Amino acid sequence: MKSAPPVAVPNRAALLTVTCLGQFMVLLDNTIVGAALPDMQQRLHIELTGLQWIVDAYVLLVAMLLLSGGVFADRFGRKRMYLAGVVVFTAASVVCSAAPSLGWLVVGRVLQGIGAAALSPASLTLLAAAYPVPQERVRAIGLWAGFSGIGLAAGPLAGGVLVEAFGWPAIFLVNVPVGAVLLVAGLRVLDESRNPNAPSIDVPGTVLSVLGVGALTYGLIEGGARGWTSPVILSSFAAAAVLLAVFVVVEGRVSAPMLPLRLFRQRLFTVSNTAMIVVGFALMGSSFFFSQFFVYVQGSSILRAGVQTLPATLAMVVISPFAGRFAARYGFRIMVTFGLILAGLGLLALGFVHADTGYTNVWWRLAVVGIGFALTMSPLTGAAIQSVSPQEGGLASGVSSTTRQIGAVLGVAVLGAVVRTRESGGASLEDGLNSAFVVAGVVTLATAVFTGLWLTRSTQRSRPTSPTPRVAEDTMSH
Repeated sequence: MKSAPPVAVPNRAALLTVTCLGQFMVLLDNTIVGAALPDMQQRLHIELTGLQWIVDAYVLLVAMLLLSGGVFADRFGRKRMYLAGVVVFTAASVVCSAAPSLGWLVVGRVLQGIGAAALSPASLTLLAAAYPVPQERVRAIGLWAGFSGIGLAAGPLAGGVLVEAFGWPAIFLVNVPVGAVLLVAGLRVLDESRNPNAPSIDVPGTVLSVLGVGALTYGLIEGGARGWTSPVILSSFAAAAVLLAVFVVVEGRVSAPMLPLRLFRQRLFTVSNTAMIVVGFALMGSSFFFSQFFVYVQGSSILRAGVQTLPATLAMVVISPFAGRFAARYGFRIMVTFGLILAGLGLLALGFVHADTGYTNVWWRLAVVGIGFALTMSPLTGAAIQSVSPQEGGLASGVSSTTRQIGAVLGVAVLGAVVRTRESGGASLEDGLNSAFVVAGVVTLATAVFTGLWLTRSTQRSRPTSPTPRVAEDTMSH
């Protein structure tokens, strides 16, 4: 007598679809907003600092809550956390689309960051729980990562089309039907799962990290407008120093810290995460200006600018799947250093692009930047994972993703300050953007020297690692 076919397969296929679509929505939002920044600036009548807050309000919350989001999902239920993230992200998208002013738009972006920090890690843990067999898990996570890459690549073009046709609110409204489908489908097909051994939630560490990095970001973004020696800016830097110092003390004393400081005793872990901060800094800080350069300096339409920025994103999507294999063959140090050199040279080359430079002499510079950073990110995460015990591989990957997001926050703030400082000194926007690209390139090349000297094998023995955490880092927000 034939046995009935197992019912888990179609359920798992539906779960895979739901989780992939959720991650797609989050990653699409990372790149679609950049295409809409010029339209936001024109219609809301905001300055460069306002654009910086629109981006950094989101990235800051993702950076600081990403580690806690995974712990919340393990403790309170992965399905529950995933659906909560979908609801918050979708509702926040409505708030963003209806925002009458910069303040409301920033509030919406903060809420979007909270939703993304819940949704993204929960989607990955749902997949890991549903596919316990390693080979099946690898294939499932490969599809998950593929959808993430499509989201990143589609963002600039989709943003250009939507903004050109309907204006900037459309880039947020597109999330509403996707979110509604995810909520209905998720309630039906997702199974609840938890980790009974999940660590406790580090509330003090989470709050201190958000406040500390937030105060630092405020000082960096507003310093150019208010004056670097104004009392409010100096106070924000002082508050950031105090809050981050208290954060370090707290993390060293709590039983289950969100950021175990003992991991940084391993040189490989410390160097890889330091380099990852620079990757986030240079990549996000420079890409923040790509569309603005094409629109304001070269006079492109928003749609055309969205298409013109594609070489960097497409290069990352195409090259990223091979970066881990190259690192396994040639070693972390060679691959990371080579990638940073490429990215740094590409950014320096962008610093010499002008209003009359033809696009045939621009696109390859963007592609070199994308290829360089694509070759760097996965090996850096692999190095961080290799430096810790097998049980802490997921934590190491989460820290690597968090440090990149912190770098992204600082990149938008610092390079924006470079542009504002140059403009306040009488330089044109073109000169300010060129200076920002050059600064990003110099910092990236200096980091290439740093990794070439210090990114050596850890004292931990080499071991195979699960692909789960590495893919999670590779596909999280740029």
